[in-house]
Amino acid sequence: MGRGYFISFEGLDGAGKTTQMEMLERWLEQQGLAYVRTREPGGTPLGSEIRHLLFQRPDLTITPLAEAFLFQADRAQHFETLILPALAEGKVVVSDRCFDSSIAYQGAAQGVGTELVAQLSRIATQGHTPDLTIFLDLAPTLVQARTSLSAGKREEQSRFDRASEHFHRKLRQAFLTLAQASPQRIKVIDAAQTPEQVHQNIIALVEPLFKA
Repeated sequence: MGRGYFISFEGLDGAGKTTQMEMLERWLEQQGLAYVRTREPGGTPLGSEIRHLLFQRPDLTITPLAEAFLFQADRAQHFETLILPALAEGKVVVSDRCFDSSIAYQGAAQGVGTELVAQLSRIATQGHTPDLTIFLDLAPTLVQARTSLSAGKREEQSRFDRASEHFHRKLRQAFLTLAQASPQRIKVIDAAQTPEQVHQNIIALVEPLFKA
């Protein structure tokens, strides 16, 4: 059995990652492809506990560096126990976020340092990277409106959703910088399009993986 493919989704909160992952799931099922859908943080039992600490404990003051290590702990467990075994079985792994988020959020927007977070991520992932990363590009001015509209349907609304527009501008620029540095892996899609248009753009990127 050949190695599977790893596809990660990135973007500002409200960019439509959940919708597009669901649409991609249906497409994979139609193609008869075995897949695993997961997320960071929270893709494992340990990750769920870490997610609770990060997103559902407003009483905790977590420093940016401590936050970075929590995300890496989740990631190390995630890769060792879920992602790498699934890839070894030839499955497609579709993940809501991966290490690019840590580099953008903690490394750039929160000032921990992009190279430090990248180094920690390489350790946590055992040197593995997604085959394809889809960055859904959303204007920072739309984050608050979109997350407010969808909050009732979501499990949680994180403090990242409620961050300032200035924070989201820094975050978007960090993602675009990562995309410029890794153009073969990270593909930028305009999230302001209709969901169906975004989906078709994604399929145009995903199909060549399997034809190869």
